[in-house]
Amino acid sequence: MNGFRYDATQIRERARLIRQHIIHLNANSPAGGHTGADLSEADILATLYFRILDVAPERTQDPERDVYIQSKGHGVGGLYCTLAEAGYIPLDWLATYQHFNSHLPGHPVRQKTPGIELNTGALGHGLPVAVGLALAAKMSGSQRRIYVLTGDGELAEGSNWEAAMCAAKYKLDNLFVIVDKNKLQLAGLTADIMPLDPLDVKWAAFGFTVSECDGNDPAQLIEHLEAMQGRSGAPQVLIAHTVKGKGVSFIEARPEWHHRVPKGDEIAAALEELSHV
Repeated sequence: MNGFRYDATQIRERARLIRQHIIHLNANSPAGGHTGADLSEADILATLYFRILDVAPERTQDPERDVYIQSKGHGVGGLYCTLAEAGYIPLDWLATYQHFNSHLPGHPVRQKTPGIELNTGALGHGLPVAVGLALAAKMSGSQRRIYVLTGDGELAEGSNWEAAMCAAKYKLDNLFVIVDKNKLQLAGLTADIMPLDPLDVKWAAFGFTVSECDGNDPAQLIEHLEAMQGRSGAPQVLIAHTVKGKGVSFIEARPEWHHRVPKGDEIAAALEELSHV
């Protein structure tokens, strides 16, 4: 099992530290970043790595480890900061994000970074691969679980729904999808660009058991993710309602921060807000 069994208070503190790293990481990047997406997923990632996933830095090649796939690959900055906090990579690597020949490129690359399971970035690829891994685990008798994080805007990609049909056909109850529903994508509201709702009804129609929670509340995340582990007979999805840019008031729910990074006085102002939970 995961060596971490943090409670909600400890996870909230870990997420705060991850958010501080995110500000530094994006501010130091020579090629921009995705600050809003990184911040919205911080509580989800902290809950997974410090409570839920059966993984460890020394077990990256263990065939029975759980697998986490970051399908929303543009949010890799948040994942790097989580991997650093969890001991997979040195903290000082974060200062090299997107620099020449860095171990931390702008999207996940498993050949570059310890703890990365799949190269992603082109949206809609993570869930199909996760379905294949979950099916392979079932066929081989493995007890490993497959977790995948998608963005809500990413669900406009049809490949996700093809994969969902396949997951339901094979009753892949070892597959856990988490939707980071922060309601923004690229340049505007998801509801304006490509409406998703009723998202719960859509997933249920594709054969998934559906849960919903506040995706920025570690207590709710723990409750729902652990309840999902106890169910069988169907793949599962957790619709995690989040705020894009969560934790920094002038970034929260602002579309322009999809691909903006903090500069100048913004850095100090963001870190001040993140100096306490």
